Amino acid sequence: MSMMGELSFFLGLQIKQRKDGIFINQAKYIKEKLKKFGMENVKPCATPMSSSIKLDKDEEGKCVDSKLYRSMIGSLLYLTASRPDIMFSVCLCARFQANPKESHLKAVKRIFRYLQDTPSLGLWYPRDSTFDLHAYSDADYGGCKIDRKSISGTCQFLGNMLISWFSKKQNSVALSTTEAEYISAGSCCAQVLWIKQQLLDYGIDVGTIPIKCDNTSAICLTKNLIHHSRTKHIEIRHHFIRDHVSKDDIVLEYVDTLHQLADIFTKPLDKERFWTLRRDLGLMDLS
Repeated sequence: MSMMGELSFFLGLQIKQRKDGIFINQAKYIKEKLKKFGMENVKPCATPMSSSIKLDKDEEGKCVDSKLYRSMIGSLLYLTASRPDIMFSVCLCARFQANPKESHLKAVKRIFRYLQDTPSLGLWYPRDSTFDLHAYSDADYGGCKIDRKSISGTCQFLGNMLISWFSKKQNSVALSTTEAEYISAGSCCAQVLWIKQQLLDYGIDVGTIPIKCDNTSAICLTKNLIHHSRTKHIEIRHHFIRDHVSKDDIVLEYVDTLHQLADIFTKPLDKERFWTLRRDLGLMDLS
């Protein structure tokens, strides 16, 4: 290790340290990848994916170069380190790497066209932000067109700073919206408990952590034992969330769908909704 002055570039991440905060983006990396795949002069798009798209295996579609497709997906996955706005779209396209078709490649190119329009977008971490930990949890019931598994999406904040996020297809088929939301909340609970322990190692006690969910039935399921008698089909491993609610480690709070920030990690959105959530996540261009 050697001291090379103030950190400004690290593994493709550009870090701009200012008096009022830190800005992280990957503009240089994006421009390199656009050039690599011959897309530096493409027509830009306002969103990474059309709100009406429903990708499937497209077994009758025309095959494309799988090596090229995987290379593009790999580049995009690395970009999700600072670009949560493309997380859902990239994860969706990544499911078709085994046998990519022309329709899948078109969807991936749409993501690059969006990046062409927003190369300098990044995460802003203001210096005066508070250190209260809170999270958002959401699910798209039956969102996967192929096997009808639901899509979980969560994000965690320290004050108004986004510090963790993920979009993932659930392992089992949910039998109700409540179950899908409850499974997602369980995944979010595990993540916030890990973050809470990390903060304790630094001497920061965040107390009870609110997880904001837009499904009242899932919230009731963590509090009401009577509900439990009617939900035995939900795997026991997901009920650990109730244990942590009883210990005051976390609390599930209701948030209306319009203010559900994790919505961006579960489904394609229209331009207006997408831009609103992108702004609320703290993504901006400070280049």
